[in-house]
Amino acid sequence: MGKFDTRRSGARQVLGAVGLGLWAMSGAARADCAPGSVELRTNGGSIIRFSVEIADDQSERSTGLMLRDHMATSAGMLFVYEAPQHAFFWMKNTLIPLDMIFADGAGRVTRVHDMAIPQDETSIDGGAGVRYVLEINGGLARRMGLDAGAVMRAEVLDQTSAAWACDD
Repeated sequence: MGKFDTRRSGARQVLGAVGLGLWAMSGAARADCAPGSVELRTNGGSIIRFSVEIADDQSERSTGLMLRDHMATSAGMLFVYEAPQHAFFWMKNTLIPLDMIFADGAGRVTRVHDMAIPQDETSIDGGAGVRYVLEINGGLARRMGLDAGAVMRAEVLDQTSAAWACDD
């Protein structure tokens, strides 16, 4: 996962990077919001589950997935910010290609950046109002139909404002 580009903004949110060994269900998802997991409901109604590491403080967000040479298909990292903000990322010291899924405070996906290039220091603009960023293996978002408008749920999301709460 990419290190936050602190040249352009302070805190950044990167939702957990997860791989493709994930669950894909066409019906209703389990409503347990298991610790260490993120579920996404695509615009087509499919539900996908990733096992994630949580990066919810500045140190964890700054390190992210740097210097890792692989990540399980069903694994990822979820970056959590205290408040919505304009998020920028980069791939400095990141050795694997990643997809970055940016979401607002309600867990609505606002932008997806496909196939971020390993070690590239070009800033990736996630847009304004980002509270969560999920990083998964590069190419998975497209293959799974994840794009803007999808919704996510996880134990760490603010359940009072979630578009898809854990008890739904």
